[in-house]
Amino acid sequence: MQVHSTSPAFLPHVQVAGADAAAGRDAESEGKPKSGTENRLQLDQAQLRQVEQLRQRDREVRAHEMAHLAAAGSYALGGPTFEYQVGPDGRRYAIGGHVNIDTSPVPGDPEATLRKAETIRRAALAPGDPSPQDRSVAAAAAAMAMKAQIEIQQRQDGGNNPLRRNVGQEAGISAYGYVRVAEASLGLDLYG
Repeated sequence: MQVHSTSPAFLPHVQVAGADAAAGRDAESEGKPKSGTENRLQLDQAQLRQVEQLRQRDREVRAHEMAHLAAAGSYALGGPTFEYQVGPDGRRYAIGGHVNIDTSPVPGDPEATLRKAETIRRAALAPGDPSPQDRSVAAAAAAMAMKAQIEIQQRQDGGNNPLRRNVGQEAGISAYGYVRVAEASLGLDLYG
């Protein structure tokens, strides 16, 4: 599962990074001025505003993804992956990104699954401005945690206590309802 940063509308007149950016090349490596001041002098006021907006967005995206990465701990599957745009100054700026997180339950260990689900939920909501995708991951982690709690309770009872079994079933129904409400508010369908 991927935890994404928010992606507001792209800035006007900024081209999306193409094959050169994918190959690790940018405008600077193609013979354009390397001095930031030299390059800034060649840009008009509108382009300078675009560059400043891109810089701000780049900082926000990187901070957002680093919050996910730090909170995910060992469940992060590598570092952040970023999506870039090339600004009028020829430099690449991060405009979106995600951190891949292992969201599978721990087979045969509901206690470990519960701890993992709580970590995943914290990682999804770690940034101060979680995106709809982040909230979706958090809702799925909450459902995973509830399922693990029910399994833990059933193991403790040996499945023989009908009162507790009903409480567990009600908790499962409650978690399902919570996830459905979260889905509706985000326009998602985690079960369909």
